[in-house]
Amino acid sequence: MNERLATATIGEIVATDFRAAAVFEQFGIDFCCGGRRPLDDACRTAKADPSDVVRALEALSAVTDAESDVTQWPLGRLIDHIVSTHHAYVRSSMPVIARYLAKLIDVHGARHPELARVSAYFDHVSTDLGQHLLKEEHVLFPYVRDLAMTAAGGRHFRSPFGAVENPIRMMEREHREVADELRIIRELTRGYVAPEDGCATYTVCLAELARFERDLHRHVHLENNVLFPRAIALENGY
Repeated sequence: MNERLATATIGEIVATDFRAAAVFEQFGIDFCCGGRRPLDDACRTAKADPSDVVRALEALSAVTDAESDVTQWPLGRLIDHIVSTHHAYVRSSMPVIARYLAKLIDVHGARHPELARVSAYFDHVSTDLGQHLLKEEHVLFPYVRDLAMTAAGGRHFRSPFGAVENPIRMMEREHREVADELRIIRELTRGYVAPEDGCATYTVCLAELARFERDLHRHVHLENNVLFPRAIALENGY
């Protein structure tokens, strides 16, 4: 294993080259909520051969575009990207998926009772995520923006909640809870694969659920492994 991969965490690897996310997904490695683990540890958890994972990562061509390295983005730009890309996607996709699920239960629910459980879990995810996004956009993210601005001016910004780690820990716990519920949905749908008697809507709905989970992984990664550690370091004067 090369020295960079041996010493970096999963989250750091993805932060510097987001194409690594697809490699980790291929091997079942959690790079969002589990992004602070070293590569060897993550491979053991996923029962993946570290040498296979390293070969796949090393096969990625070198990234020469500094724009791809989100660790170098100003915090304001990173927050804008999270809100405009991921928060916007969550809000637009949740009602669409919910309508698909309602239709599937009407048509296929008798033969596939697991659909009712999928719908119930997704309703819970939608409610929790809706509240979660508001807390980030109206409480945590404005504070991080102010923190970055005052730090740039050499001043100290007084936190309204003791330390920025307090709301961050809450957000990280909520990230884990939503990720766990989506994992259950993936298991109930056998990896988002429509049954043989499923209609076109069935296939589309499961594809949208798969896309929703992939987006959540990228969304949570940017917060847990990039934004939050930088905010904590900034508040601590680093």
